[in-house]
Amino acid sequence: MLRRSPVPRAWAAGAVDVFHPLVTVSRGVRRLAARARQTWEHTPKDRRGPLVFLVAAAVLAVGLVPYGPPLALLGLMGAAAWAGRGAPAPAPDPGADAGTRLQLLHDALVPYFTAPQDAAPLYRHGGHWQTVFEEHETDGTGRPVRLLLRYPAYFTDGEPESRARVEQLLCGKCGRDREYRFRWDQEENRLEVTALPQLPTGVPAQRFVTAAGETVLGFTDPTGTPRTLPVVCPGDPDDGDGPEGAGTRDVPAVVWRTGARSAEQHLLVLGRPGSGATTLLRSVAIQALTCGDVLVVDGAGTGEYAFLAGRSGVLAVESGLSGTLATLEWAAHETERRLIATSRARQLGRLVPGDVHRPLWIILDRPTELSRLAAAEGRPDPQRLLEVPLRQGRAANVTVVVADQDDGAEALAAPVRGLARARVVLGAAGHRRIGALLGAVPDTSPPGRMPPGRGYVRLGSGPVRRLQVPDTPDPYDAGAAEPLRRAVLELLPEPAGGAERPPAEATEAVPAGRRGTEDEADGALSGTGS
Repeated sequence: MLRRSPVPRAWAAGAVDVFHPLVTVSRGVRRLAARARQTWEHTPKDRRGPLVFLVAAAVLAVGLVPYGPPLALLGLMGAAAWAGRGAPAPAPDPGADAGTRLQLLHDALVPYFTAPQDAAPLYRHGGHWQTVFEEHETDGTGRPVRLLLRYPAYFTDGEPESRARVEQLLCGKCGRDREYRFRWDQEENRLEVTALPQLPTGVPAQRFVTAAGETVLGFTDPTGTPRTLPVVCPGDPDDGDGPEGAGTRDVPAVVWRTGARSAEQHLLVLGRPGSGATTLLRSVAIQALTCGDVLVVDGAGTGEYAFLAGRSGVLAVESGLSGTLATLEWAAHETERRLIATSRARQLGRLVPGDVHRPLWIILDRPTELSRLAAAEGRPDPQRLLEVPLRQGRAANVTVVVADQDDGAEALAAPVRGLARARVVLGAAGHRRIGALLGAVPDTSPPGRMPPGRGYVRLGSGPVRRLQVPDTPDPYDAGAAEPLRRAVLELLPEPAGGAERPPAEATEAVPAGRRGTEDEADGALSGTGS
């Protein structure tokens, strides 16, 4: 009718002109509501309460001001008219390159999602990708960023081998230089593939905003944890805080909790040489010194913990077998003493003494090297002395952190493997190996390039999450960057001076990097009886 008669066509054009302001305002209201919803979703949960309070205070202030509500309504209409100007954005349509990639991806999945007995297969040669890809997003180069695809009900999605074959194919077709997260919905027969952003690298050591008993192991992606921490990252515009050229931004962090109510009191770190295991232990030791005492055992004898010697709160830094045996035996006696003191205080209705309440950290790097040396000399295994701190550490406020190579995990003592429920695997490793070490397989593909300090973490029975360790080099290493070394030195406590330390004799008698004698170890142990 509009094409044949000019009168209705003129009426329609006039109606569009008359209602154009209303259409513009309604479109702007929808856009403002969508922006407000996105802001609310991206706001961390710990900041939503103050945001609601701020909005409520603003609404109350507007209501109390004379002519406040009409002026606010006029302002809202003006903002909606400004936001609603212009034609609505057209629906995203994949270009020729994206369509070609999706069609190739569909054709590659045909052998995996097709059975000879299926008379009407969902995936078939000559089929179109739009029949199986319900949702899709691509980047500027046409590569998929997010895919939601269907698969037939007879596909064995409950078998890890079947899922691994499909995931490997999707990684190869979508690009191996990125990491992908795979979410299998076995109930609805849906598979969601999402390209993950790169984790922040080069974050220097710093004072993290944490509570007592919390330790930052590293950083992960936003979907891995709801908690974010403000950190100083290099390369951002200068905001006046931190070193030059650095800025503060919120980064999702992996926070490990220790204490009497922690189910994961002890930590086990496994990785290949150069993967960043020692870097993680340095970061943990520096954070532990803020409110606790630290014992360090360098089984490799490389001297990478020498910068901690003589610092306030550092009880000993050992690398020799005799000094290690003496120090760990003292730690076992100290754990028992703390248990007895805690039990007596509770029986008498008194507070726990301060020296018992202060956390004690036992950090061991490469203990299997000392175990081999002890076996060759016919002496006790140092790992056996960790059984008391591992089993009773939660009640005595004693935490054990062990790091070793992943290929030597079988050489670790049974108490270390069984009682260290917080685990980290660093460096390049297959999903099957990661599953054997962590007890679960990650739902992400392995990255194409594994930077130092990159790996996976699992706290107790929780999910496996990606991890990037803070860059904490040895401040005495001349090959490390000067800003990173200076950041570590600024975090270290002051030298202890003449303060007495419980196992000080062991530290003085058996310096780091030198194998002590049995007489020295016995003398050190006799002076540290509980």
